[in-house]
Amino acid sequence: MMNNISIYTRKLRESGLRPTRQRLKICEVLFSPEKTFHFTINDLTKIIEEKLSEKISLATVYNTIHAFKKKGYLKEISINSDKSYFDTNVTEHHHFFDEDTNELIDCSNDDIDSVNIKKNITGKKIKSVEVLIKVATDNQTQK
Repeated sequence: MMNNISIYTRKLRESGLRPTRQRLKICEVLFSPEKTFHFTINDLTKIIEEKLSEKISLATVYNTIHAFKKKGYLKEISINSDKSYFDTNVTEHHHFFDEDTNELIDCSNDDIDSVNIKKNITGKKIKSVEVLIKVATDNQTQK
């Protein structure tokens, strides 16, 4: 059984990164949770500081996350032009985004009928179809 450190070291090397102590800490937070994990780069930096009482520069977190994304270990979900979430579940799946709590929530493929795409862009093939459903509190229903 491969231990976590060697798995993290391999992921870092395959992503073109030197496995420094700080990058291994980032891996510990990213790849050890049992369930998939959605985060922004700022979230992740805070979690690392709290969980591991470790100060890691935003630049180090940013570069590590983007290297993992390029390699396919993380998936990026853009909410709008200035907000991106990353997901440790890289399979094709849909999301709810709660605008009240800024939380990204997995949505099962069974909850959405397959999307019928009637026209594609010439010369391109469709790689994946992933729906982002934005939700917010319905103030109309509150007394």
